[in-house]
Amino acid sequence: MARAGGGLFAGFRVLGRFSGPVPHVLRYHGRHRQFYLATAVGRSVHTYNVSNALPEDITCLAADRMLIFASYDNILHAFARNKEVVHTYEGHKARIHLLQPFGDHVISVDVDNVLIVWNIQSEEEYLQVDFDKATFAVSAVLHPSTYLNKILLGSEQGSLQLWNIKSNKLLYSFPGWHSAVTTLEQAPAVDVVAVGLVSGHIIVHNIKFDETLMKFQQDWGPITAISFRTADGHPVMAAGSPIGHIGLWDLEEKKIICQMQDAHSTAVAGMSFVPGEPLLITNGADNAIRVWIFDGPGGTGRVLRSRMGHSAPPTKIRYHGQNGDQILSAGQDGTLQSFSTVHEKFNKSLGRGSINKKKSKKKGLKLDTMALPPITVFASEVAHQSDWDSIVACHQGYITCTTWNYQKTSMGVHKLRPEEFSKHKPIDIYATAVDITSCGNFAVVGLSTGRVDVYNMQSGIHRGHYGKERAHEGAIRGVAVDGLNQLIITAGSEGLIKFWKFKTKDLVYSTELSSSPSGILLHRDSGILGIAFDDFSISVLDIETRKIVRTFSGHHGRINDMTFSPDGRWLITSSMDCTIKTWDLPSGCLIDCFLVDSAAVSLTMSPTGDFLASTHVDDLGIYLWSNRSLYSLVSLRPLPADYEPSMVTRPSTCPVQDVDVAEDEEMCDEMIEYVSPEQLGEQLVTLSSLPESRWKNLLSLDVIKKKNKPREPPKVPKSAPFFIPTVPGLIPRYIAPEEENDTQSKVVNLGVLAQKSDFYVHLEEALSTNEYTAPLNLLKSLGPSHIEIELRGLAPEGGGSMEVMLSFLRMIGTMLNKKYNFELAQAYLALFLKLHLKILSSEPNLLEEVSRLSAQLQETWIHLQTLFNQSLCVLAYMKSALL
Repeated sequence: MARAGGGLFAGFRVLGRFSGPVPHVLRYHGRHRQFYLATAVGRSVHTYNVSNALPEDITCLAADRMLIFASYDNILHAFARNKEVVHTYEGHKARIHLLQPFGDHVISVDVDNVLIVWNIQSEEEYLQVDFDKATFAVSAVLHPSTYLNKILLGSEQGSLQLWNIKSNKLLYSFPGWHSAVTTLEQAPAVDVVAVGLVSGHIIVHNIKFDETLMKFQQDWGPITAISFRTADGHPVMAAGSPIGHIGLWDLEEKKIICQMQDAHSTAVAGMSFVPGEPLLITNGADNAIRVWIFDGPGGTGRVLRSRMGHSAPPTKIRYHGQNGDQILSAGQDGTLQSFSTVHEKFNKSLGRGSINKKKSKKKGLKLDTMALPPITVFASEVAHQSDWDSIVACHQGYITCTTWNYQKTSMGVHKLRPEEFSKHKPIDIYATAVDITSCGNFAVVGLSTGRVDVYNMQSGIHRGHYGKERAHEGAIRGVAVDGLNQLIITAGSEGLIKFWKFKTKDLVYSTELSSSPSGILLHRDSGILGIAFDDFSISVLDIETRKIVRTFSGHHGRINDMTFSPDGRWLITSSMDCTIKTWDLPSGCLIDCFLVDSAAVSLTMSPTGDFLASTHVDDLGIYLWSNRSLYSLVSLRPLPADYEPSMVTRPSTCPVQDVDVAEDEEMCDEMIEYVSPEQLGEQLVTLSSLPESRWKNLLSLDVIKKKNKPREPPKVPKSAPFFIPTVPGLIPRYIAPEEENDTQSKVVNLGVLAQKSDFYVHLEEALSTNEYTAPLNLLKSLGPSHIEIELRGLAPEGGGSMEVMLSFLRMIGTMLNKKYNFELAQAYLALFLKLHLKILSSEPNLLEEVSRLSAQLQETWIHLQTLFNQSLCVLAYMKSALL
């Protein structure tokens, strides 16, 4: 039975995705009087605000004043309010690669050279035109400004055609420039169009008279995008190139102003000047959107603001700090970045590793020979991060470890490497593992030779190494320092785990593993060490007892990463078999497993336990999975041995709603809430769930009443009448106050006046039926004083009878037989004996019942006392014995 979302984790959203190879679009919202930027990111459209996801990655994007159009494969969708899909246009047989909104219509062209004009509202085809690929393969489309019902098409053959789509007529053919057209852009002047060619030429052409006004050329290959700066008095044209450079030309002087090199690390996909402002927006497949402002001398632009993620897939992610807000990520692009789970405005880029930062800046990105290889492993700690560097990282195939400063968002000042390699750097020796102490003072670095060194983070000074020459015979596969800087644990590829004193560097303990470890992970709070092996199994080692306490197997590929839940109960592992598995350590069982379409390279669990973050093979995003056990009923039962994990689609950039509850209930029918029965077993002594105040003080009621009794009753002052009465006569005299005569006796014969209570009636009935549930339930609902009154009323002088007293004793006997409401039976019987001991001793029937009860009580109590004594002995032994 497959469970939705893998059961325990549900896809939430993806971080660090901002742009793709699809050109962005800029649209103006008239009522808001604002420009909106829309970019295609995977299956979603970002408009700074995010749309709902489409089934596949978006390949083409366009917008008019109301809608955003996005296509994938051969289907076109229209988004309204930047979010939901309101129209779908199906009719193309091949992938759509060009879009052009056109008034009430939208034009789409597919790779088979079919052009379709759609009616936006009715979603119907207005017109379809097929072009011959051999003579006119459409490569660009534009609606020239003020040209009613007309579109201009560019081709791979180099020629252009002007069509009237209302009458479906070819109006004019332009011979072209013997080079394929890559882009068409409307110039600020009417009738003038800029044509970008594969040859790197830009032709500014008047289409009314078919004459070229000016011609420019860039040296970096085909033109990928063109934009004109309008309405702020600067006639400037910008053009993008496949290697990420941007050229700016002055249209009045017909010359190049400047070249903005390395604006993007990949091709410039789209560019657009914001109308009326000196701002240029660019995006590219390097996962970056940049806004450039032209406010400096020389006409060159500087980055005003940007949103950027990794331009190559991230390889290692870890949560930074204890609040669960920031995820540190190292990518194959060589950068270290910090992504916020709260809002992307808190994202930081710590930059790219460099041997010499000054030389790197001079050479630029493309020619930089000083750049360090990508980070493979890193460790971070928030303690002292405002005083000195708080992150230490190993680089691929490189002996030197670098430090990074989170506060300054830059590479740190120290390079950590053994002193003997300070002059020359060996090719075959490199750092493989790293850890940082919880105090943030020391970094521990393991090398491929088996050597383990300690460095001071503040000064970068080498503080010694473990072992005589080296700690292990094989390469170091993992290092970990415990939470109190007492022990350091190292794992070597030869299959040994060693424990060392952190300060004295003495070897404390060494144990051989079943196989060569591929990595280790320590949960500092609980002292549990996870060990992943080359044979795809996982072991869990307790560092207190130094014993392997759990062994898990089930992965069928190399284990890429592991992470513990904050409480240390779960170990979550990812493997090249594309599964993510959750192991429950107390029970030693697999409790969750799900498949993803691309293997997870790195995993990290939030310190607050709300999210699991993952990165995947050949993917730029960091995917967040919400922990459903925090907010809904999730089965944590072990999965069966034949469990087939279900494929779970990775979340998109939009936060998704959780799985529908009704659907979830269907799938998880074993999760019916357990209701505890009133008595687990008849042989067990069961207590009632009544509060102690209802039964514990029954024997002390007379003492409590004495304590609570006031010394003298409060005297109410007699209120005087408004008109004081007088005796009629010649001389007025006041009437003397009457003395109250309390002649009525307060002693009432209860036997004559009292009515039979409900409890009394139920006990009478129980004599014949032998069913005591009703009187017991009634007694349980009463307070202590009321219980005493009821029990007093059972005796003959209280209006009761011997039969009812016998019935009460039988009720107690039934409670002791059933071993149910055990403490109530004791309390009620004690009060009954206290009140009626004289009568009980004089009546042979009652005396016989009481002696039977006594034997019953003694038998139950001896059994209980044996159990109590046994538990107390075990407890005393555990507290005193040296285990």
